[in-house]
Amino acid sequence: MNIVLAGGGTAGHIEPALNLADELKRRNPESKIVALGTARGLEVSLVPARGYDLVLIPAVPLPRKINFDLFTLPLRFGQAVKDVRRALEASKADVVIGFGGYVSIPAYLAARGRVPFIVHEANARPGLANRVGAKFADAVAETVKGTLPGAVLTGLPLRASIQNLNRQELRSKAREFFGISNEAKVLLVFGGSQGAQRINNAIAEWLNVARFNDVVVIHALGAKNEFPAPPSETYRPYSYIDRMDLAYAAADFVICRSGAMTVAEISAVGLPACFVPFPIGNGEQALNAEPVVAAGGALVVKDENFDVAFIVEKILPIIHNPKALEDMALNSKSVGHLDAAQRLADLVEDVLARNAK
Repeated sequence: MNIVLAGGGTAGHIEPALNLADELKRRNPESKIVALGTARGLEVSLVPARGYDLVLIPAVPLPRKINFDLFTLPLRFGQAVKDVRRALEASKADVVIGFGGYVSIPAYLAARGRVPFIVHEANARPGLANRVGAKFADAVAETVKGTLPGAVLTGLPLRASIQNLNRQELRSKAREFFGISNEAKVLLVFGGSQGAQRINNAIAEWLNVARFNDVVVIHALGAKNEFPAPPSETYRPYSYIDRMDLAYAAADFVICRSGAMTVAEISAVGLPACFVPFPIGNGEQALNAEPVVAAGGALVVKDENFDVAFIVEKILPIIHNPKALEDMALNSKSVGHLDAAQRLADLVEDVLARNAK
């Protein structure tokens, strides 16, 4: 198979594409996989680091106001489509899988009528690229049921370290890694690679008001944020945690944002959580959290309402209640998809088989 992946810009678009690529390579090591991206996206570093070829095309964002870029948009967009067509021809593409972002609309239009293509939507509220592509795609996959008409529910492809994670089996090793006893209650707090200011501020305020007592907090603040306090027996600050599999295994409860990948990972491994959706954007983070919250696996609170009082009144009683933790963990796992990469790979193979006839 010659496979082209389209989904650049953010890690949320790139990581699922690379996780699918890993599964397709596992099934057929002879497959040739190329990713499309732009020079301005994270794919410039993430794709080569995973061992895949990257073909750059011009980024063509839609102008948000009337300016010179708006008038040159048709020309620039047309050039991007031509560049993608050349990439499809050069790679002898058998199928294109798009994950949204700047690269995807040119990829969908370049593939239409020439190469079968699949649209995968990570969020509960799809972006423009995938709304357009889904109208004429050979197949559509979704992470949250009911996101796009006619879509197959696959879930979001996960990293192998998360996909193969058994929290109970890894718990002792994870606690040893972080230097935490098996008896402690552990709260994992993170806000993505850049951190989340509201969440960080609430933890800092909690530190100022009182110690954490018997709760150990593992806190990933984000690379550019300062620690509000030095490490201690109950507070473990990190700029970034590169072993999230061990962090998940060590934790009893999580406080975090609700980006698509975060929700997919937490529900797949069955962790109780409190989601604090990012307040800026089109509201997709709140929608991403809904299935887990509806199943009883998580709490959700608006960014503006998340503070020390919420932690003390709503979260700590759960952390200190073993039955509540167990029930929420089971409920969270009931809506997760550990096999999302396999499901999406099955769909890719089905589309290829249908088009080979």
